[in-house]
Amino acid sequence: MNDETEQFEQRLKRRPLRSAPSEWREVILAAAREAKPVKRSQPMVGHTFLSILSERLVSVFWPHPAAWGGLAGIWVLIFVVHFSIRDNEPALAEKAIPQSPEVVAQLKQQQRLLAELLGPSDLPDANRPKIFVPKPRSESMEILSA
Repeated sequence: MNDETEQFEQRLKRRPLRSAPSEWREVILAAAREAKPVKRSQPMVGHTFLSILSERLVSVFWPHPAAWGGLAGIWVLIFVVHFSIRDNEPALAEKAIPQSPEVVAQLKQQQRLLAELLGPSDLPDANRPKIFVPKPRSESMEILSA
């Protein structure tokens, strides 16, 4: 395949170069002038955060603005419905009636009875975790060398 391309290139080099017709030249140059980018009168020095954000949002929302607008409307509707349905009554704990002194005394007595039934909270010496006290390193070196 490499030989074929080289042969083709050699044949192209041997052929004389022809110029485009003069009628085409004017049409091509006119199209190039029209396609020439327009220079701005005031060069843009730097972009602000808001201008960059605006450009990004436009590029995201531009393909389907009606769909994005509809989606935004649905979200607004969801928030309105959520806040209109919200329960404005106080919580159950706030509604509770204060306990009478007899009920409070009864609860304290039950707590004391439970504490007596469970016994002391101290663990026996056998079940207590032993506290690790590290020894100086110099002693361990003496043991190893002996």
